[in-house]
Amino acid sequence: MKRIEIIGVEGMGEVRTGDCVGELICAACARQGIELTDEDVLVVAQKIVSKAEGRIVSLKDIRPSERARELGRELDKDPALVEVILGESQRIVRKGGRALIVETHHGFISANAGVDCSNVGMGQAALLPKDADASARTIRAEIRQRNGKAPAVIISDSFGRPWRVGTVDVAVGIAGMKSIKDERGTKDGYGYELRAAVTAIADEIAAAAELVMGKKDGVPVVIVRGCQTEKKEEGSVKELLRPAAEDLFR
Repeated sequence: MKRIEIIGVEGMGEVRTGDCVGELICAACARQGIELTDEDVLVVAQKIVSKAEGRIVSLKDIRPSERARELGRELDKDPALVEVILGESQRIVRKGGRALIVETHHGFISANAGVDCSNVGMGQAALLPKDADASARTIRAEIRQRNGKAPAVIISDSFGRPWRVGTVDVAVGIAGMKSIKDERGTKDGYGYELRAAVTAIADEIAAAAELVMGKKDGVPVVIVRGCQTEKKEEGSVKELLRPAAEDLFR
């Protein structure tokens, strides 16, 4: 019987700048009596990675530019927050209402460049890791050094979607697995050759993990067990980024 388990890792405590996230995960798993395996996929909330890497800013220390002030008035946003968003962006893709959709330096198209003021303390904002693939590799290496196991690691964050209401967690960093499952050229049960069967497996796993993580439940790490993934030592979220020339909606 096909079965997938989604296991929340609790008791992580508050993560602070300089902490080794992989070691914290191993310690929390040990307290819960969980033994990690090479076949597991660990989904780690971006927020704790950003905290560990010091990617937290105090908005009172930000001096908004005139551009940020202008956008703040237009969108009814804190100009200091807008300045932080602009600093994390290559360009503005869309704006309107209270939304500022940008392309980040990573190449993500997202609201507010992933800058988030929740779960970090009043007057502060968390930025995405500078290189979340590298962050995922570091966490995986820390776990391997600690207990000899090397599960795949996904760093996840909540992204909105242009066609549907609500956010869904997606992968922003990956290590140890391929981010897509490409079944083009294979045949379905009726003999039809699949031509567009490219599944964003890393995003699907991140979304499934969020069911256990929640937004306020204090479960920043989830183990997804029993999901079939293709191993790839380096893995990268870049495989999930649609080239601009193929994007019909920009």
